[in-house]
Amino acid sequence: MRTASDRSLADLEQLVDGELHVERDGDDVVALSARFGGLTTIPESLAGLRALRSLDLTGQCLTALPASFGELVQLETLKVDGNRLTSLPEALGKLGRLRSLHADDNQLEVLPTGLGRCRGLKKLSVRNNRLTEVPPALWRLTELRCLSIGDNPIQTLPEGIGSLLHLEELYIHDNGLRQLPSSLGQLQGLHTLDLGHNQLAELPESLGKLRDLTSFFYLSDNRLTAFPRWLGQLQRLAYLGLTHNQLTSIPHVIGEMRGMVELRLYNNQLTTLPPAIGRLAALEELYLRDNQLVELPMEMGDLARLVSLELRNNHLSTLPASFARLQNLRYLDLRANRLIDVPACIERLSSLRKLDLRWNKLDALPPWLEDLRAKGVKILM
Repeated sequence: MRTASDRSLADLEQLVDGELHVERDGDDVVALSARFGGLTTIPESLAGLRALRSLDLTGQCLTALPASFGELVQLETLKVDGNRLTSLPEALGKLGRLRSLHADDNQLEVLPTGLGRCRGLKKLSVRNNRLTEVPPALWRLTELRCLSIGDNPIQTLPEGIGSLLHLEELYIHDNGLRQLPSSLGQLQGLHTLDLGHNQLAELPESLGKLRDLTSFFYLSDNRLTAFPRWLGQLQRLAYLGLTHNQLTSIPHVIGEMRGMVELRLYNNQLTTLPPAIGRLAALEELYLRDNQLVELPMEMGDLARLVSLELRNNHLSTLPASFARLQNLRYLDLRANRLIDVPACIERLSSLRKLDLRWNKLDALPPWLEDLRAKGVKILM
């Protein structure tokens, strides 16, 4: 005899052009996945799956979700990415067990205020929609760990975001933001913060309080003209992206960022670097292409863990002799500089695997370049 769950699945199978993946606990359906199946509507009978904990409808052709979704009271994970949704039902506020909601790549213009009643929600991802604001009700979601609202035409971020005190990951890239609320500094559990591809000319000093910001801080493609000095307080940050801004100098406080593993500063207007950069003892990757660097400090030879160094399209005519101490350096890109001789220090880079010297006006090549080739170093000229 067919159960109510069987009938609900049969109704759905008639509408989906693809395979249903079903997980059961006895007679109960607890997980259902129907991805990329051309589904244009949801049968009302789906609400009969009262034991459902996970529902994945990614990549369908849905323009709306029925209010009956509010009856799926055991639901913990809902994925509706890549549909054609212009709104979400207010009835989602009835889903008291909901922990994760994914609605990226839709056409959402607003979020339901009812979401504010999903107090156990830990992840909300609505990237690449048409949202122009974040409803104040969302600031009641104090258990949120991850919030992704990037790639929406949201031009103002309210101070209320500072109430999300358990937030660990925040993605607000590609929004056209011109300023940020100082309350962001209250989110002291953040380890990942993406502010890239906005129109920010300055940042609130309160961000210097984010001492747990250790994984990723992305500020690329904004309008910053100065390297914020409070960044020196983020001493455990591993990745910093400040590319495609208008920076003309780097202050000595960068030397305080001793946890830095990867630093990206390309596409700025830098002419030199401070000696303090040599104090970044953990640094493995440094990207400096498309600046106006005319020289590098001797202290860069102290970057003992450096593996990859990109210096393409600068104004360098030589390298400091201290580069010979970079014994872990494997990749060195010197394309499109002003070198006329190959710097002698390169010969002593024992770990080097690739050297790119193209688009320099080299007068003569030292014989030791062939020795490097014989050792397996790929040399491009």
